[in-house]
Amino acid sequence: MKKIETYRHKKILVLGLAKSGVTAAALLHKLGAFVTVNDKKPLSENPEAQGLLEQGIKVICGEHPVELLEDGFELIVKNPGIPYQNPIVEGAVKKGIPVITEVELAYQISEAPFIGITGTNGKTTTTTLIYEMLREGQKQPLIAGNIGTVASSVAEEATEENLIVIELSSFQLMGVTTFNPKIAIITNLYDAHLDYHGTRKEYTKAKANITKNQSETEYLIVNADQQEVMEITKESRAVIVPFSTTKLLSAGADIRDGWICFHGEQVMLIDDIALPGVHNLENILASMAAVKLSGVGNKDIQAVLRSFTGVKHRLQFVAEMDDRKFYNDSKATNILATVKALSAFNKPTILLAGGLDRGNEFDELKPYLKHVKAIVTFGQTAAKIERVAAESGINLIKRVDNVEKAVPVAYRYSEPGDVILLSPACASWDQYKTFEVRGDIFIDAVHKLK
Repeated sequence: MKKIETYRHKKILVLGLAKSGVTAAALLHKLGAFVTVNDKKPLSENPEAQGLLEQGIKVICGEHPVELLEDGFELIVKNPGIPYQNPIVEGAVKKGIPVITEVELAYQISEAPFIGITGTNGKTTTTTLIYEMLREGQKQPLIAGNIGTVASSVAEEATEENLIVIELSSFQLMGVTTFNPKIAIITNLYDAHLDYHGTRKEYTKAKANITKNQSETEYLIVNADQQEVMEITKESRAVIVPFSTTKLLSAGADIRDGWICFHGEQVMLIDDIALPGVHNLENILASMAAVKLSGVGNKDIQAVLRSFTGVKHRLQFVAEMDDRKFYNDSKATNILATVKALSAFNKPTILLAGGLDRGNEFDELKPYLKHVKAIVTFGQTAAKIERVAAESGINLIKRVDNVEKAVPVAYRYSEPGDVILLSPACASWDQYKTFEVRGDIFIDAVHKLK
């Protein structure tokens, strides 16, 4: 990593822990800063804070006291999940104290260039595809960010020979000042996290930060099928590389006569791609553009796309049993994600759905249930989904206690050639700690059928 002197002898507050806060605090301490950590969880229940205390870092736990702002901090490194309405953050902004996220710190110390991916849907799949294609092409990639690996810990180990592929949330991007990826990608934009950002305009503005520092020597890959995304390009100085699943482009990534193409060159037949779903073609085109710009050859791209069947919990192929295919889409925590999953299959489908009730109805699913022959429901929203199913003419509807019990019921309703799809359209928190836990239970239940 770069031995920067930026933070030596500076008083810095790390606000909120979790993985990124712990890593940022330890790194800043190593860089010679005077670090104070503040986390809401009590010290007795906070092993991460206890570990930092043992390193000689000042720790304040149990609350976020506004009085901390009187201690003369020159910078705040904020956990992305802490909203800007937090009194300490609001107070810092009023005082003119810079507030950044750990991603900014990672960029400043990294010897390796970044490929940054943001958007509403498809970030994780696109990030993983790029990583796998770069690895196949011997480009020595590292993977980081919102996908689960703390960016600054990856950046500490990176060299000039590496490329860091990083998934970025709008929360993370609100806290960048100099972050500048060699290649930036915006997959798409839909309503999301409006409880955090307040408005769609502010959400879009946060996403646009991925390109705000780019120059004419960098690239911005964007979804040409979304006008809102294309509006962002007007403010970017980067070379714009569009992708589209619906129209031919003079340059960029598109689909021609059943082929995915880059700058008009045929790269691979769609029929040879293992990853299902029309929506995944967007992710594939964006990924292909990024790796082609990074010097990866067509054979390496083809090798990955022939074998890659999806990221875990994101329309993940689990197993085929008695000519039935099981897919785990537990990450579908909203209606739009389930719509995309249902649109991926043109076969009779048994849908497993339900979860946390956030007060919304599910009528938006109706146009996409035409191939659904049965629905197995669970969780707080079971009755709401059952109503939509009945009004859509689905006769096979069964409520069960949980995902584990849903799997054998779905199998009994199925016939050879059917798809059995977990795509809940809801968050998991009414029954499960995370969507990952819910998806793992589904996978285990599928394997128990064997």
